[in-house]
Order: sequence, then structure tokens, then C-alpha cells
Amino acid sequence: MNRPISTPPSHILMVEGQNDKHVVRHIRDRLSPKTVFHIQDKDGLDPLLQTVGAEINARGEEDAIGILADANDDPAARWQAIASRLSEEGIAVPRERDPAGTIIDTDDKPRVGIWLMPDNTSAGELEDFVAQMIPGADPVWPLSRRYIAGIPAADRKFAAHKTLRAQIHAWLAARKDPRQMGLAIHARDLDVDGPLCQKFVAWLTNLFG
Repeated sequence: MNRPISTPPSHILMVEGQNDKHVVRHIRDRLSPKTVFHIQDKDGLDPLLQTVGAEINARGEEDAIGILADANDDPAARWQAIASRLSEEGIAVPRERDPAGTIIDTDDKPRVGIWLMPDNTSAGELEDFVAQMIPGADPVWPLSRRYIAGIPAADRKFAAHKTLRAQIHAWLAARKDPRQMGLAIHARDLDVDGPLCQKFVAWLTNLFG
């Protein structure tokens, strides 16, 4: 008996890791549940870039592919890495990234979107994005920051540029049930109504809607 050939989903969002996947899924479910796309965790930027060509070639011009990556310490270098890989597939990427999230329409290939965490312009990563979702009056957030700041440098097991990540996870540990970032969105501990989150959802709906 022949097995049916599976058809790749027409709309996919490629992300670097599980945390990205869960955060995006819960934001989508809260704010734009009718926007349909499949989230692929590529387990790092290099595997993501290595599979870009296969994902593009598996889809047609009516489809859409999103790339979600951390800017880390050098947004321009991260942008160039993604642009260079896409150019190998015949997709012309703008020289400047759009602060609202880049979307590239093509004539004979899938539409391509690029979002650099946290906001397409700043250095940072997923945790910088999530930090913007902590309610302004939350009483635990200042305490979490002070707790991390009070750890002697000799006892810190995280790099200095990962301080915000440590603060976020200290804050998450103080929830009713210590939880991942995505589940904190589902539990409404994180606020999805801020301007950055709204801008991100607008990019998703424009890309996949």
C-alpha cells in the first residue's frame, strides 16, 4: 500500500529554538488566531540558514516563509547573513531592514518575511522582546532584577550580555507555577497589548494573512 505524499505547509515560520516557537504560538493564539502558519524550530541559526533553500524550493509564489532570528550583538551582521543566504536563492533583500518587519514579494517564489528580535533595529534577543511584555506595574520585576544584580560576579554562570535573560527567568520562577515564556503569555502574566507585540503581530498577519 502506497503512503500518501505529504504536502509541505504553504505558510511556515522558521525560528531558532523552542522558546521562540512557544512565544510566537501563544502570541498568535491570543491576538490573531485566524492567521494560519506552521512554526518550524530549526535548532539554531546555522541549521535555519542551511534549510532556507529547500524550504523556498518546496513552495510556490502563493506561499509565504518567515524567518525569525535574534539580532544578538550585531543586528547588521545578522541581517547580512540572512540576506546573503536569500540572495543565493534569487531573492533580493533590501539593504535596510524595515523597523516594522521586512516583507519581500517575489515574482515566482514564496513571499519572504524577516524579523530580527527584538525589534528589527536593536541588538538583543527573544528575552529583550519578552521583557517589553512584563506589565509596567508588576512588583516582582524590580525584585528579580535586583536579585540578579546582587549575585557576585565570581558566582555568575552567565555572560554579562545574558543578564536580561537571567532576570527574565528569575521573574518567571516567581509565577504561580514556574513556567516558560510562552506559557506565561497563555496565563496572561505577560501583556500582549504593548506596541512592540502589536507590531510583531501586524508583521505576522501581513506576511501570512
